[in-house]
Amino acid sequence: MTHSTIQNGSLVSRGMIAVLVAQFFSALADNALLFAAIAMLKFMHAPDWQTPLLQEFFAVAFILLAPFVGPFADSWPKGRVMLAANAMKFAGAIAMLLGLHPLLAYNLVGVGAAAYSPAKYGILSELVGAEKLVKANSMMEGSTIVAILLGAVLGGMLADRSVNMALSGVAACYVIAGLANLLIPKLPAAHPLATFSPVALVRDFWAALIILVKNPDARFSMLGTSVFWGSGSTLRFLLVAWVPVALLISNNGMAANLSGVVAIGIALGAAAAAKFVNLKTINRALPAGILIGLLIPVFAQATSLPTAVVMLVLIGACGGFYVVPLNALLQERGHETVGAGHAIAIQNVFENFAMIVMVGLYALMVKAGMEVVASASLFGLVVFFAIGTLAWLRISKAKAAGRLAEEANS
Repeated sequence: MTHSTIQNGSLVSRGMIAVLVAQFFSALADNALLFAAIAMLKFMHAPDWQTPLLQEFFAVAFILLAPFVGPFADSWPKGRVMLAANAMKFAGAIAMLLGLHPLLAYNLVGVGAAAYSPAKYGILSELVGAEKLVKANSMMEGSTIVAILLGAVLGGMLADRSVNMALSGVAACYVIAGLANLLIPKLPAAHPLATFSPVALVRDFWAALIILVKNPDARFSMLGTSVFWGSGSTLRFLLVAWVPVALLISNNGMAANLSGVVAIGIALGAAAAAKFVNLKTINRALPAGILIGLLIPVFAQATSLPTAVVMLVLIGACGGFYVVPLNALLQERGHETVGAGHAIAIQNVFENFAMIVMVGLYALMVKAGMEVVASASLFGLVVFFAIGTLAWLRISKAKAAGRLAEEANS
């Protein structure tokens, strides 16, 4: 079975189903593990500002390993790369279960996730053609969102009963994901490298980064998704602090359940994006991104659970409609130039740098004693101006290009 044959494959092929199943159980474990780690920090009576640091320890692996995981994903069959990455995640969960500090154990999981990400997204452009890529991304996001929903709910629920029980369940999910990885067809390497010298890989990564940054579509996609995932990560930790203050509920389960509610919204938005947006109409996603920043301050003022649920579904729906087309755009531009694995690894640097900055700012707000409602409102305005600026720049350039085309034809 040749690469070109695979690329025009069905959205319900064995390879796609195996990828989706593996992604589901791996993402379920990732999200359950986060709430188990939060519960463990609470059990240890760690300072509140250490909770958002979980994201910092997780994200730093993506940045430090970025020059290596992209070439690794493109130089080996991506299904086997996903298997190795899940094994590292499993090791992190077991290490936490055996008593390693949650911050350090979560960093090990971040190492696995850093290797997993370029493989799981990069394989889509190898399994289906460009005309099916947005739909394939929507299916991937749908699988991920259902996993986020169940993982958050189960992680919070099990952590309230027993942290060890939650960690054992997480480890079992990573094993199931690994078994699904074995069913993914062994595709040819996309961009084999002649050497795995660290110096050569860093140079190769830098060259690929320059190529993508110079590409207007790739640059826009990387910046746009970075703001989204940075805000999404921060919102998760905001919920942990916001629930006891606004809803007067102090268990782990409610914040986890509300994270799941956001996931439901993202699934709805991803489904809508698959129907109404393609690579040629990517700008249709921009208003939804701008709305995220406006809805977060409104949500922060909520004082009842029904209102909070409605607002979080809306925030999630806008997020799904916004981010899925942008992911597809980067995968296609990356596949055309530096390889999808390289492109996703570079995107991960942008996204995780945004996460570190935005979550870090929130951690500083917590340490400074700022009220959670005020910090959430300020955070929402930052998102609004960031995505609004990106949208304005893209639309302005599109209009300028249109005028130049008209003048050339007149």
